[in-house]
Amino acid sequence: MKALIVEDDQFHATYLQDALAEALPEVTEIFHAADGVAGEEDARQGGIEAIVMDLQMDRRNGIEAARTIWAERPQSRILFWSNYADDAYLRGIAQIVPEDSAYGYVLKTASRDRLKLALRAVLIEGQIMVDREIHRRQKSGASLRTRLDDSEFAVLVDLALGLQDKLIAERQGMSLRTVQNRLLSLYEKLGVLSEFDDRLTLNKRVRALNRALVTRTINLETLEAAQRDLEAWLVDRS
Repeated sequence: MKALIVEDDQFHATYLQDALAEALPEVTEIFHAADGVAGEEDARQGGIEAIVMDLQMDRRNGIEAARTIWAERPQSRILFWSNYADDAYLRGIAQIVPEDSAYGYVLKTASRDRLKLALRAVLIEGQIMVDREIHRRQKSGASLRTRLDDSEFAVLVDLALGLQDKLIAERQGMSLRTVQNRLLSLYEKLGVLSEFDDRLTLNKRVRALNRALVTRTINLETLEAAQRDLEAWLVDRS
């Protein structure tokens, strides 16, 4: 069995290589790619179905690299690991993972035993595994009442891309009224409405984007992937 590590930090790559060797005796070869572009190229060489993927890398981030790998080889099993427990990452992964593929998400701060458990569960047993610490951090950062649902998140991303309400409605298959209701809801959940009083004149859309970035509801990787999707949609639309 061949495994691929996609990680731009050499220390972390060496740590992963050792953990893989300990947890997966089935692995006969371990390859290392220093960024997402190299990871895509190495995955094309054939025979690699087990991948450990960093999320934040130069040239191409882990979400985009995984999207390409899964599009070409949907049977690939990918364990993502990151310093961040962003909800945006989980949403981004959920949007691109093939229906029957296994994936996992573990923090770099996880214990070695926890990492080894995730490596085996995802890459060998084909399970879907998200580290409980990620869920714990998300719950501590946002209550169920303030968590955006999928439709609100989709509208937020389109807002961040600069789309006006009518184009958001067309792109998301919503009525204009529905888009406006989603905007009001996400303004409230992001705490935008509470910032306004008679002394201030603020742009709600800009403040919503600001709050979403500060709270890491969306991140740079989310916007990069969304821009790619938007460009493809605009080509199809024309």
